[in-house]
Amino acid sequence: MTQSGVRENETRQGVRREPGPGETTSATGGTPGGPSGEGRPRRTRRLLRWSAAVLALLILGTAGAGYLYYRHLNGNIKKDALNLGDNKVAAPTPNAAGQTPLNILLIGSDARDSKENQKLGGARETFGAAPLADVQMLLHLSADRTNMSVISMPRDTLVKIPKCTDPDDGKVYPGTQGRTMTNQSLGNGGPGCTVATWQELTGIHIDHFIMVDFAGVVSMADAVGGVPVCVDANIHSRTSDGKGSGLKLEKGTSYIQGEQALQWLRTRYGFEDGSDLARAKAQHMYMNAMVRQLRENATLSSPNKLRRLAEEATRALTVDPGLDTVKKLYDLSDELRKVEPERITMTTMPNRYVGARVEPTEDAEQLFRLVREDIALDGKDKDGKKAAEKASADPAAADGEIPVQVRNGTRTDTRAAAHGRASTVAGLLTEQGFAQAVADTTGSWSEERTVVRYPSADLEGDAQRIAKALGIPLGSVKRSTDVSGVTLVVGADWREGTAYKAPKRNNKTPKSAQALNGADDKACMHVNPDFAW
Repeated sequence: MTQSGVRENETRQGVRREPGPGETTSATGGTPGGPSGEGRPRRTRRLLRWSAAVLALLILGTAGAGYLYYRHLNGNIKKDALNLGDNKVAAPTPNAAGQTPLNILLIGSDARDSKENQKLGGARETFGAAPLADVQMLLHLSADRTNMSVISMPRDTLVKIPKCTDPDDGKVYPGTQGRTMTNQSLGNGGPGCTVATWQELTGIHIDHFIMVDFAGVVSMADAVGGVPVCVDANIHSRTSDGKGSGLKLEKGTSYIQGEQALQWLRTRYGFEDGSDLARAKAQHMYMNAMVRQLRENATLSSPNKLRRLAEEATRALTVDPGLDTVKKLYDLSDELRKVEPERITMTTMPNRYVGARVEPTEDAEQLFRLVREDIALDGKDKDGKKAAEKASADPAAADGEIPVQVRNGTRTDTRAAAHGRASTVAGLLTEQGFAQAVADTTGSWSEERTVVRYPSADLEGDAQRIAKALGIPLGSVKRSTDVSGVTLVVGADWREGTAYKAPKRNNKTPKSAQALNGADDKACMHVNPDFAW
């Protein structure tokens, strides 16, 4: 059909057509030249073909530039091994919807391995020395993505650092004989040793780590455009002999960025009692405010702002291989964004002083257990975690056909294993008709609570049948790749007797964890009067 034919057809169908290049519209809707005026439409078609070609080149060029920039950003990201220890912690069992929680260890390194970090980090004599993990926070994202919990560990917490092997040069760092400050773990081969230390202490499976140094904190704070923080008096963090972060703020709320943001995160002298506990509290306030700022700051819709943030963020980070591309980091951030600030809970690991250092308390183990069991620290789980008690759809085999291995896990840090528990409980199962129950006496285990583990979905029904026979809650039946078959570990909660009594569950966050809600924009750091001006 000719151009005029198309126009006539459009006119007949009542379609209003805007004039093309070089055309004018008459009162009757016609075009000068009529059906025989083909020269101008041909030129129009050539112009359109040329424009399409140019547009295609622009699209291809932009896509190529985008791909090159994506590769550039990926090249900015530094990566290191996730876990340098010998022991692994089993990943949590998926919930009824097949979802699993995410645990990410956030590490702030005090490395003075560059002139920029040296300028920001202080003492020149430490240039090139082994870095310390001065900030350690475990971020737990619930399986259903409704809530997030954060646990800070003070840098001077006394822990046992496990044996770590540096994957780059094969150097082995022996585990500590006694306890030492947790921040020293980073110098034993890298962040993977800090991950190993956390897993040994908490029993929490860690999926990823993200580490940032001094310069990274400054650049990222600049890229965000400032974070609001509050102090209840004028503060200057500087002692008479020159110690302190140098932070100087007026009473009330200030927007901090760059070096001032780093000063806030490092301040001890001037906040409350001048301890690492006060510093952790200030860090929580900063993180909560930054989350709110990122969600509310419309300026980040600017491509230039986003590009700068992407550039600074990727340069600042060291991550494990599971997060070593922009896409992986974006996917993670997409998961984190699902949680509203009202469902974010910041806590500090409950502790007590040991001289000038601190150690975890019984409340700390309570906090670790809540995270291990994916129980929200804000106490707002709608279903009370009833999904963990759901019976398996996988049918169990006949009792006499279920092979089950029984282990004695009653050993604790303060008590030796109760003698003969594996054999006793295996005997109980045999008496109930589980003819293939056997005691495993080849090793030594430590388990706080009695648990039944199974390696694959087709054995879940069998594992739950074993638990039911002994009165063990279905919530204590866990899938784990660390076992090859159904395995019952008799825990420290069943050191004697033939009847298992599950301990009463306390799923409340300890007050000593000093929980801070992510939506609390009224939080304000108390200033020590000795540092007021």
